[in-house]
Amino acid sequence: MKKFIILFCISILFFTSCGKKYSTEEREYINKIEKIRMEKDYKLKNDPDSPFNLDPKAHLEPLKYFDVDPEFVFKSRLFEYQQKDTLKIYGTKGDYRKVLKFGYVNINYKSKNYKINVYKGTTTDGLVYFTIWFTDKTTNKETYGVGRYISFEKNDDANYVYTIDFNLAHNPFCAYCSLFSCAIPTKEDYIALAIDAGEKKFHE
Repeated sequence: MKKFIILFCISILFFTSCGKKYSTEEREYINKIEKIRMEKDYKLKNDPDSPFNLDPKAHLEPLKYFDVDPEFVFKSRLFEYQQKDTLKIYGTKGDYRKVLKFGYVNINYKSKNYKINVYKGTTTDGLVYFTIWFTDKTTNKETYGVGRYISFEKNDDANYVYTIDFNLAHNPFCAYCSLFSCAIPTKEDYIALAIDAGEKKFHE
């Protein structure tokens, strides 16, 4: 834990010393995301269900990230598809899961709009979940070759405005060890820009 606290402090010093200027609100946001990252490292080290504790061959190191960038935080309503198609999404072990193409969110980056699908699925334990998974111009370069995910918690209010935060984009567990099979984003889930935010490749 001490190691992670030191890394966290170093990261804060980096942001305060770099040339880019942030508002007080943006600095508070950056500190919040850095704390979340530190807590995730701690959980991966100590949680018995962590891939690093389930697979003795997996070697834990602090996860790698792009610098926190407030410009990669967006707001959008969830637009449900009238016809919600059921899709087979294949996993990294050749298996597949059935998910519902539930809806989409819109983001605007540098005056260009991007449509991002939101999927509804059910775990093997019967738990319903919503998620965004995507690839982009960093995929298989700076970021994991399969793609990255953003957790999505659906709100029952049809007019609810969601926060889509790419600084929280994370790798699936299969990025850390081979015990896991994770969903492979479809061609339609490609976002045609370089999302220099969130988690980077774990293995170089």
